[in-house]
Amino acid sequence: MTDPVFLITGASRGIGAATARLAAEAGYRLVLVARDQARLNALATRLGAPDRVWPVACDVTDWAPLSGLVTRVRDTWGRLDVVFANAGASVVTSFLGRHGAPPEEWRDMVLANVYGPALTARATLPALIDSGGHLVLTGSAAGRGVRPGNLYSATKWAVTGLAQNIRAECVGTGVRVTLVQPGLVDTGGIPAERAQDPKLDPADIARAVLYAVGQPATVDVNEILVRPAGQGPNR
Repeated sequence: MTDPVFLITGASRGIGAATARLAAEAGYRLVLVARDQARLNALATRLGAPDRVWPVACDVTDWAPLSGLVTRVRDTWGRLDVVFANAGASVVTSFLGRHGAPPEEWRDMVLANVYGPALTARATLPALIDSGGHLVLTGSAAGRGVRPGNLYSATKWAVTGLAQNIRAECVGTGVRVTLVQPGLVDTGGIPAERAQDPKLDPADIARAVLYAVGQPATVDVNEILVRPAGQGPNR
């Protein structure tokens, strides 16, 4: 079987699940990665047969199982062509302590949003070099400007730098690196104060991902910023 293989982290819902649907329609075999095996199994059943869709519960902040998964994918399916480092988390924060989650809840977000994509890149890039593949990372429009008291924004600033530094190291390898920066997306976890703001559908971001990976091998789409119509530049 020679169909290309597309690995997606944070695949059980939202942008990850929407991207999995479009990638399946485009003919990719899928490796769906998230922590919730039941949700992954349900999605995999809808998307294709077991020889086309492989749901795997894995925490992207845990190096040993993540790197082991990549080895198993290469041993079983012989290749890895596209990796979407999409897993992440968001909590509301305030450094003055005026609102938001307590500091004990910040750690998991920082690990998921920064350490997780870094490990995903490290685990998958050797396979992507072999295939001349594509690494896509989920950043955020919030990672492009100042957001008072917003640690989530700072983690997405870090993803912007991560993508640029990975791309720089990959020059000459044939690997392409794309940073997708969504504005507000209706993934079911929007803060109450933004409930009435303009929103994107997860499928809007999925189409951007498939656009980037569908370009000729000579084209490297470095960054895609997608905001819903009417969203202000500082939101």
